[in-house]
Amino acid sequence: MNQHVPVSTDHGVLSDALAYAARYLDGLDSRPVAPPPEAIARLRGLGGALPDGPTDPREVLALLDGLGSPATVASAGPRYFGYVIGGALPATVGANWLATAWDQCGGLRAISPTVCAIEEIVVGWLSELLGLPSGCASAFVTGASMASFTALAAARHAVLARADWDVQSKGLYGAPPIRIVVGEEVHVTVLKALGLLGLGRDTAIRVPVDGQGRMRADALPPLDERTILCLQAGNVNTGAFDPAAEICAKAREAGAWTHVDGAFGLWAAAAPERKYLMAGFELADSWATDGHKQLNTPYDCGIALVRHPEALRDAMAATAAYLAAGEEREPTHYGPELSRRGRAVEVWAALRSLGRSGVAELVERCCRLAERFAEGLRAAGFEVLNEVVFNQVLVSFGAPERTQAVIAALQAEGTAWFGGSVWQGRTVMRISVSNWSTTERDVDLALDAIRRVAASV
Repeated sequence: MNQHVPVSTDHGVLSDALAYAARYLDGLDSRPVAPPPEAIARLRGLGGALPDGPTDPREVLALLDGLGSPATVASAGPRYFGYVIGGALPATVGANWLATAWDQCGGLRAISPTVCAIEEIVVGWLSELLGLPSGCASAFVTGASMASFTALAAARHAVLARADWDVQSKGLYGAPPIRIVVGEEVHVTVLKALGLLGLGRDTAIRVPVDGQGRMRADALPPLDERTILCLQAGNVNTGAFDPAAEICAKAREAGAWTHVDGAFGLWAAAAPERKYLMAGFELADSWATDGHKQLNTPYDCGIALVRHPEALRDAMAATAAYLAAGEEREPTHYGPELSRRGRAVEVWAALRSLGRSGVAELVERCCRLAERFAEGLRAAGFEVLNEVVFNQVLVSFGAPERTQAVIAALQAEGTAWFGGSVWQGRTVMRISVSNWSTTERDVDLALDAIRRVAASV
């Protein structure tokens, strides 16, 4: 007798999923942030031999929750302060579930008019909220790595087109040289994007930075129309912003293309008290950011924005006889993927639920809590190394070995989770405040844990 995959209109599995998810989220505040080793060991139970036949979907979900949930890192919770990872706003979680139920491919209007319409709405809202020029082209991708890849592909195309070289058809063999200029503390995602584009990770000219990691405008090399200049809105360690007003003016005068890595810092433009940090960045040619950082959408949700729509379309367009495309914007012509989920749905839900004032409050609250961390650490006698202008705090506990030991002990203790880094030759603990649900109480609990653990190491 043939066995078939179970097909049913019984929505019990969806009800189970809601119950498991609600229980998981309700427990984030009371569980250790890092999973215990025994929970990680039990993940082996998800493996074994591939079943010969079907399993009831509700049993599958129960197994996934029973073994998978306890082994997760509670990065969705209020006391995870590592890697600039935000939580997911309730509205965005619900939108994610609904969009998954829609199961739309977001590449073509004929496949999903809803997703395409939402993308256009979101780009308009984002451009206004972040102070970017209207009419930007966009792509909704996995994260900042692919957002920078997408924007820099447009930059590569435009810069070479000025030299009468069509890189899409001819490739890079024999192409005129391109000068890439980055700061000494450029983020690895930008270097990765340059490598993927065939421009090389190690060929860029590195501009010296100041004591906060900001590119020095007085140390810029000569720029011209074959230059791609990469700036930072939010140093991944210090949170510092490059002096874009001065640098972008020089780049525009020289005809260079300026790209901005604003994975989390671009959202400063949405908060009136932090907007000064973004002065001059609106003059750039392209921007990369993440919705799953300061905006708190679920993974994954990178966004590339490009001032020159024709450059992005020329770099990314994919045409074929079977791809029915109308005269309106087709997302597949502006990003690297043909098949992809409707990521913009969650961004729409975040912006619609928060509104302009809610986004500003979310960003500003994370910054205020970062300042609270810094004040508490200094009061305890620890060394804070950076000017806390956004959501990042760097702290040293003394010798590198001691700082590393404190970080490891804190991660094992479980009250909060912090990561380590090496910045300008110093071993540091890095604190990133990015979650909508983090409160002053969470910061104070984390500070108590830091003082207690540091005293015991």
